[in-house]
Amino acid sequence: MIRNKKAMLFCSQIILTGALITGAPCLASGAEIEVAEEDGTSGSVFGSSATTADSEEVDHSGEGQIHKPSSLEVPDFTSDPDFVDDSTDNTYGYYTIMGGTTVDAEDMVVQYEAQNVEYPSGILTEGGAPDIDTFCTIVIEEADAEGVRGEVVFEQAMLETGWLQFGGDASAGQFNFSGLGTTGGGVAGNSFPDVRTGIRAQVQHLKAYASSEELNQACVDNRFQYVTRESAPYVEWLGIQENPYGSGWAAGRSYGYKLRSLLAELKGEEYTWPESTETVEK
Repeated sequence: MIRNKKAMLFCSQIILTGALITGAPCLASGAEIEVAEEDGTSGSVFGSSATTADSEEVDHSGEGQIHKPSSLEVPDFTSDPDFVDDSTDNTYGYYTIMGGTTVDAEDMVVQYEAQNVEYPSGILTEGGAPDIDTFCTIVIEEADAEGVRGEVVFEQAMLETGWLQFGGDASAGQFNFSGLGTTGGGVAGNSFPDVRTGIRAQVQHLKAYASSEELNQACVDNRFQYVTRESAPYVEWLGIQENPYGSGWAAGRSYGYKLRSLLAELKGEEYTWPESTETVEK
């Protein structure tokens, strides 16, 4: 095969030399003078034009993924040279629910203690979390077990329970930290045997909204099957009114944005609410 290529190169040089001497147009081109390769590809004496069956396959890697509607204009944060590969590492700059926990338990404790509220140790001790440090440790452990960001779980629990003061339909003794099953009108919602199980159910419910992956632990969330999988991969989409698919965790306006604001506070970051929510109490 090498001898054939040399012969073809020699012929092409003769043709080019003749063309230069006589002024005749060159009839040879890199696309026309090709030599069959033993491996099924084709090569050109003027440069590689090798093609394989793999290069002609259509890339389907992006199919089936959740994408923001094109009608909503969002800047491409990935084009910023100063962009940090973090929880907002996506085209929309939204806070992803799935991923590693980006804070530690101490950060959560500091934010909690800054609220000047009393930790309900009397009741939560019975559930296995005698203090806020233990509570936050459980949150991170359960979140990491399912690949959910622990800070998202923590902030949602704080928002839903009013920093563990439980002023809504659910009570502290239910160990329900995310309003699972509370539909209003005094409906208390689900109850769990201890703090860890209650947090685990919350984590699993978040995973149902944010991912299509199977659970890593036995399911304790009895509402898991009712969720449209992967319909809210971002914190900002957990509010039904802001979710482009009409799905989401809560019906209250700006629910996801409130969570996003708490996350920014936890991490010492600035967060600007979307203009469409300027009239909403923050």
